Amino acid sequence: FFFFNDTATTEIYTLSLHDALPISRKKGWPVKIPAPPPGAILPHKRIVAYYGNPLSKRMGVLGEYPKEEMLRRLKVEVAKWEKIEPSRPVQPALHLVTVVAQSEPGKAGKYRMIMPDKVVNEVYDWAKEMKGIFFIDLQTGHENIRTLLPRFEWILKNPDVHLAIDPEFNLIGSGKIPGKKIGTYDAADINYASQFLEDLVKKYNLPPKVFIVHRFTRNMVTNASRIQLRPHVQIVMNMDGWGAPWLKRDSYRDYIVSEPVMFTGFKLFYHNDTKKGDPLMTPQDLMKLNPKPIYIQYQ
Repeated sequence: FFFFNDTATTEIYTLSLHDALPISRKKGWPVKIPAPPPGAILPHKRIVAYYGNPLSKRMGVLGEYPKEEMLRRLKVEVAKWEKIEPSRPVQPALHLVTVVAQSEPGKAGKYRMIMPDKVVNEVYDWAKEMKGIFFIDLQTGHENIRTLLPRFEWILKNPDVHLAIDPEFNLIGSGKIPGKKIGTYDAADINYASQFLEDLVKKYNLPPKVFIVHRFTRNMVTNASRIQLRPHVQIVMNMDGWGAPWLKRDSYRDYIVSEPVMFTGFKLFYHNDTKKGDPLMTPQDLMKLNPKPIYIQYQ
């Protein structure tokens, strides 16, 4: 124990202790949340997901390879995560871009394409085949999330289907073309979607829903402190940026850790992260982050 008679010295010592704390502690991690309800996936398990669309080889690994090869590769990644933290089971997942932002307005004038139900069900069946869970990912383009999301109640009413939204491709406010400018969601939009999920859980007597929000810039999510937590919705803020490991770590710190919500995720790009010669970050690398991401997505 140390005792200081000099008030100024005491203040300096207190500041030094504060500066020594990890940035996550300074920002409010771990977030105080209620105990997870029965059936909740998080934080009991870590989710490892393959992202993409089977109609596109360029959108992500989910569509880059034939189904059997893709599932085999996902199992390899799952095994790596099981090995790195044996105490936390790994939940495999397929993450389908179900509404794809477009550079042309299309018939609806909304700069987005909704995948046919047949495609959605096909990938859902793949997830069930490997005892995985399924995410539908919405890139809304110029359509309001409030009109688009209810269209997917038919699939979200299943207990193993969860939701992701991508602020990058929500350009309804700016009126810009997707891909030409980074979009944004406000906390009010995120709160709408989480309330929609909460209502579905109650309506169909479902286990809690996982809700992914992608983010890699400050303005992609505005008023983050106003995001509401709900008993049956597990929000994951997913670091979605690509680049060298140092840049990804900085983005995680600046845009995910700096504004705590509930849980964190981290996206790895097999091609974009490595195209300049940088190595793909490993489970060991990600386990050094604080907080450790509980949702891992490969594209």
